Amino acid sequence: MMESMKRPPTKLVIASRESRLALWQSEHVRAQLQRAYPGCQVDILGMTTRGDQILDRSLAKVGGKGLFVKELEAALADGRADLAVHSAKDVPMELPEDFELAAIGEREDARDAFVCGAGYAALADLPAGAVVGTSSLRREAQLRACYPRLQVASLRGNVLTRLDKLDRGDYQAIILAAAGLKRLGLADRIRSYLEPADSLPAPGQGALAIEIRAGRPDLAQWLAPLLHPESAACVRAERALSRALSGSCQLPLAAYAVPEDTPAGRGLWLRALVASPDGRSVIRDELHAPLAGVDAPERLGAELAARLKKAGADAIISALT
Repeated sequence: MMESMKRPPTKLVIASRESRLALWQSEHVRAQLQRAYPGCQVDILGMTTRGDQILDRSLAKVGGKGLFVKELEAALADGRADLAVHSAKDVPMELPEDFELAAIGEREDARDAFVCGAGYAALADLPAGAVVGTSSLRREAQLRACYPRLQVASLRGNVLTRLDKLDRGDYQAIILAAAGLKRLGLADRIRSYLEPADSLPAPGQGALAIEIRAGRPDLAQWLAPLLHPESAACVRAERALSRALSGSCQLPLAAYAVPEDTPAGRGLWLRALVASPDGRSVIRDELHAPLAGVDAPERLGAELAARLKKAGADAIISALT
C-alpha cells in the first residue's frame, strides 16, 4: 500500500452532474489534477441525478440536497468513478460511512447575488409586490425578514434555466450564488452583491468538495494538492455547526466562516443564523476562535451551534420537524 501511495496515478475518473456549472467544476478539478500529475488520464463521467430531474417542487419537499449526490456516490461505490466533485453546499452534513470528503478547494466568492433584468440595482430598489425568485429557504427567510414588502417565489433549475425564467418575465429579480455566475463567465449579470450581514451564505457556499470512497489513503494522498487549508477550515466549521443543528433543506440555516488574525495566531470568524421560513424569527450569533488543534473548526462550529440553541433556535427547529 505504501508503495502505491508513492506512485502517481495513471488514470482517474470524476463523477459529475451534467449541468453546465457542475461540468465546469469537474473540468476545473481535472485541470488541477493534470497539472499535479502530467501523465495521468482524467476522464469525466457525466450523470443525471434525481435532484436534476425533479424541477416542479422545492428541494425541501422532495428530500433535500442529498438528491444531487446519490447517483454520484453509486458510481464511486461500484468503481465506475474514483472521485465525485460537488458544490460543497450541496453535500449532506452526514455522509454515509462508506464515503468521505478528501479535499475542499479554494473558495470562490461566497456571497449571494442580486440579478435583475433592468431598472433596479439592488433589492432595496424593488417596488412593493415585486416577485423575487430563489431556490433556497435560507435566502427566502432572510428576504422575508429584511424585505417584507416583496413577494418570494420558488425558483428551480440550473443557473441558465433560472436566468431564462428571469429574462422572460416570470420574476422581477432572482437571487443566485455569485460563485456559480462567476465560474460560468456570467458575472456581468450581477447587478449587486448581498453582503453577509444582509444575506448570510449557506454552509460551504462557493467551495468545491471532492468525495471519495472511505478507505482509500492512496487516493486521498493524490488529492492532497487540491486541498486549500483555509477554505477547508472555514467549510469544516460551517458544516459542524449545521450538523449540530440537524441542518437540512427544511431548515433555514446559514453559516459563514472567514479566516482572520487573532492574538493567538490565525483563526476563524464564524457567523450563523437559524430562522423560521416566514422570516419572523431569526436567531443570530457569531464567534471568533484561533485555529488551535486539528479539530478547532469542528469545535468552533459545535460551540456556536450550542449558543444558537440556547438563544431559541431549538424552538424553531422543533417546529419544523
